[in-house]
Amino acid sequence: MTDRTNTPGPRADMVRNRRLLLGAATAAFAERGVEVSMGEIAQRAGVAKGTVFRHFASKEDLLAAITLQMLDQLIHAADSLLEADDAAEALREFMTAGVEVLAADRAFCEVIGRPSLQHAEVREAIDRLCDAAEALTARAREQGAIRSDITGTDVVLLLGGIHQTAAPLLAAQPQAWRRYLELALDGLSAPGTGALPHRPPHRLHLTDTALP
Repeated sequence: MTDRTNTPGPRADMVRNRRLLLGAATAAFAERGVEVSMGEIAQRAGVAKGTVFRHFASKEDLLAAITLQMLDQLIHAADSLLEADDAAEALREFMTAGVEVLAADRAFCEVIGRPSLQHAEVREAIDRLCDAAEALTARAREQGAIRSDITGTDVVLLLGGIHQTAAPLLAAQPQAWRRYLELALDGLSAPGTGALPHRPPHRLHLTDTALP
């Protein structure tokens, strides 16, 4: 009789294939953007093209899964900093981590505003990211480390703005974004200044395209 105790079952194979597909797709999209074909992703993952569509009905579903991973990474970064004694340094670390994610992944900015954001899990993750950023920002406001009218939504939007500002330089100067991050942080912490002349934005919605 054949010993089947160590033979992966169908569910184990599905979990493995999904992990391979997400890894291959994340790498391909990060390098070349969202125009990479599903066939190329299957080839990178070492599976048949039909396997891709058994896990993800469309490219939008695959993009949604990857976007969710990236958002969860940012949320985890924010949550891990909430107990830091120095709220200004915690905000700096969060914003640094956020722009690093964007600078390393070409596809992330490209997917914002696409139908992938209609996925309930992605919408919920965007809300959680805004909540986490607001918690960090509120602590920095309370400690007098940043302007009194800065919000978490301001911070989340600035992540994308910093990345987009440095984007034309990234090929030749991949760390150029750090200069613009420092400029943004300097503006956030401007001492002795009054409120900005324009009202802060509302919470982000799916129609907003300036997310990171």
